[in-house]
Amino acid sequence: MAMNDSNTDGLQEKLITVNRVAKVVKGGRQFGFTALTVVGDGEGRVGFGYGKAREVPAAIQKAMEKARANMVTVRLNGGTLQYPVTAWHGASKVFMQPASDGTGIIAGGAMRPVFEVMGVHNVLAKSLGSRNPINVVRATINGLAALQSPEDVAAKRGKTVEEIQG
Repeated sequence: MAMNDSNTDGLQEKLITVNRVAKVVKGGRQFGFTALTVVGDGEGRVGFGYGKAREVPAAIQKAMEKARANMVTVRLNGGTLQYPVTAWHGASKVFMQPASDGTGIIAGGAMRPVFEVMGVHNVLAKSLGSRNPINVVRATINGLAALQSPEDVAAKRGKTVEEIQG
């Protein structure tokens, strides 16, 4: 259940999931809602947010605000990733690898909206283990945030990019 929305600040917003939750009290059940969203600028910045409220619009608004506050920057390589990466969060494991032009976004579940708002056009990705959307999104963003460009690695090692890439 992904929902598109563009804002005036140039960020793309996507709603990944809305969930109804219940708190059981003496008088019965109190219902609330949670929302998971991702926000990106289409040029390598992405963030996710998880909001909870008594009404759906309020939960979505809280999630969007948290997503804007928790953005990370990823160095892309022409619309794809720099190199294959595996990441975990809880029991969710995600594997992502770069793809050639024309491949598209081959990713399922909660991973696809993350790549779409981030500006990745070609990627192969697989979600393993738990399919919990929150943990899949966290694992995806953790893996993307850990990516380093060849220029960064070369600078840290005091070598040239050609020496690093072999």
